[in-house]
Amino acid sequence: MPGGASTIRELIASGGRSYSFEFFPPKTDRGEVLLWQAIRELESLRPTFVSVTYGAGGSTRDRTVRVTGRISAETTLTAVGHLTCVGSSRAELRGVVGAYADAGVRNVLALRGDPPGGPGDSWLAHPDGLDHADELVRLVRGLGDFCVGVAAFPDRHPESPSLDHDAWVLASKTEAGADFAVTQFFFQASDYFELVERAAAHGCSIPVIPGIMPVTDVGQIERFAQLSGASLPAPLVRRLHAVQDDPEAVRQVGVEVATALCEVLLAGGAPGLHFYTLNRSTATREIYRALGLPAREAGPAAVGASAGASSNGRLEVPHRA
Repeated sequence: MPGGASTIRELIASGGRSYSFEFFPPKTDRGEVLLWQAIRELESLRPTFVSVTYGAGGSTRDRTVRVTGRISAETTLTAVGHLTCVGSSRAELRGVVGAYADAGVRNVLALRGDPPGGPGDSWLAHPDGLDHADELVRLVRGLGDFCVGVAAFPDRHPESPSLDHDAWVLASKTEAGADFAVTQFFFQASDYFELVERAAAHGCSIPVIPGIMPVTDVGQIERFAQLSGASLPAPLVRRLHAVQDDPEAVRQVGVEVATALCEVLLAGGAPGLHFYTLNRSTATREIYRALGLPAREAGPAAVGASAGASSNGRLEVPHRA
């Protein structure tokens, strides 16, 4: 981790910006090959951390823990372990945290997670489990000196009555002991900055890292947005539909849009960027280069910048709760 920090908390305290990548657990041997190819290609960018999500309804928990442990043991990367309440008792959750600790993972992203039936279904906690992410934050913090991240929502969470309620929930997770937050993906910088302002008004003081998803497939991003509650701006939809039959052109538009969004976010003081890679590295690496992040990270700005540091639906959409 930059500056020799062992946790994201320490990086935040040192004043460094956080740049990170998220993967999802592969379902096939071919998928695992592609995942590790992406990990190795992105490793050279020296991100602050990488994380591996749970699958739909917590279905890949064991595989997630295994892959996260491998990253910690076999690469130079700092791994963040995902943890959700879905289908797990308190004892099982403690066991997962213990498995992460045994693998050398000291940073955990604590999420309620989606209902087992996917976004839109009614939430039903395990009989001996937890109902909310703030409870999970307290459980993790009670098990040792872990750095704990949580989710944040620039667009309204599908189960939330309002944007202000989302900000209140983020503040409650902060009060429970969260060290940083990562947002759901979004496409308008103003939505992110307004979230930070609303959360601050509720007493939330932790850094909130914006989540970025480079668009590489029109149908896929439209499904992801529908499941997650993220808003797709009409101008972006028109641009994508104009080239939707040309995969390379779609990717170029996605990279251009994400790069412009990242530039506005960083110029406005965002504490870093978290990329949802979908287990591919090309678009993320192109955005990274366009932003000049390797040079920026190596220079004085990395020391003086403000600092900071979000489960999936059935389509592996990065969806937070």
